[in-house]
Amino acid sequence: MAAFVTRPSDGVLGVIPARGGSKSIRQKNLASLGGKPLIEYTISHAFSAATLDEVIVSTDSEEIASVARKLGASIPFIRPAHLATDTTPTIDVVLHALHFMEQLHNRRFRAVALLQPTTPFRPQGLIDDAILRLTKSDLDSVVSVVDVGAHHPYRMYELDDASVLSPVMKEVNNPMLVRQLLPKIYIRSGDVYVTRRECLVQQHSLLGERSSGLVIPSDIAVNIDSERDLEFARHLLAMRSMGSGR
Repeated sequence: MAAFVTRPSDGVLGVIPARGGSKSIRQKNLASLGGKPLIEYTISHAFSAATLDEVIVSTDSEEIASVARKLGASIPFIRPAHLATDTTPTIDVVLHALHFMEQLHNRRFRAVALLQPTTPFRPQGLIDDAILRLTKSDLDSVVSVVDVGAHHPYRMYELDDASVLSPVMKEVNNPMLVRQLLPKIYIRSGDVYVTRRECLVQQHSLLGERSSGLVIPSDIAVNIDSERDLEFARHLLAMRSMGSGR
């Protein structure tokens, strides 16, 4: 095995994970959205990012690989089956891609940008914004987030075996607070994770101990995991097309 050249870590590797075995939607990453395969949106976003040094698609599916290649994406390997199960942690997929590409190029990348194909409506410039925020700081990672909206934990309850309700946030004195008085709480949107190499390798984490959030507008924060999500994305895309006069 060749030794790495002795130079500082540089460049950001873009990784698009596209497993072929989705159960919620068959070949979800190739599902049609606006006449395009779903993965095409993320590949296009990656190509438009000026701060990505290299972009690859990690897939276990020859069919997805073929479509991605036709879209101009790089497929340097077919992902091993043991890294393409329902329970495979995303961090393991990212580390496999990182180590493979570092061995291939005999270099170290400074960070990895994880770009999930299931979030097709990233704001323009989001990837570059995330990478620049990371590189200008001592953060472990920068991730996209979205306001939880109506699904606020202050309004959530648990049910015991007797169907008795109790608030999840038990320290909150008044779970019936009006929306305007609720503190802002966010959840990861899935659009982008940019993580330093050290955090990925040493902390085995996409977030790490110090992370910053980039807020995604809630009206475009779509993470497709079910047929219902896909239908909503199609509806949203149609509405956006109507609004642009096309």
